[in-house]
Amino acid sequence: MTISIGNDHAGTEYKQAVIKHLEKKGYTVNNYGTNSNDSVDYPDFVHPVAKDVEDKAVDYGIIICGSGNGANMTANKHQGVRSALCWTKEIVALARQHNNANILSIPSRFTALPQVIEMVDTFLDTAFEGGRHENRIKKIPVQQ
Repeated sequence: MTISIGNDHAGTEYKQAVIKHLEKKGYTVNNYGTNSNDSVDYPDFVHPVAKDVEDKAVDYGIIICGSGNGANMTANKHQGVRSALCWTKEIVALARQHNNANILSIPSRFTALPQVIEMVDTFLDTAFEGGRHENRIKKIPVQQ
């Protein structure tokens, strides 16, 4: 399985830990994030992740910024992307089960690293339920 990951300066530490965790589990990771704590613009690092998901070049994406909001808004501008801003594993599970989220947006300033690792595992291990949820997802308009 291949995962693309992107982050701004607020997510560098978490990104590095997530990559290490994913690679240890055998995942291939495309790293589009900054490796610095110097201020950067999150869209520069989120668009490549969302493009990979949009083009189906990867299985999933993970994006990390301070609040998770800017990254999430940016990713959701891409056709076919369903990015979910999550801060607990329970929300992550519902985003996968009910919304078939394909990008996990993590708010680094509102989560702890052990919690983030648990969220990532939940995201990758939880299946979409389909059924009535599939009908709802089909009603989400795609950008033209």
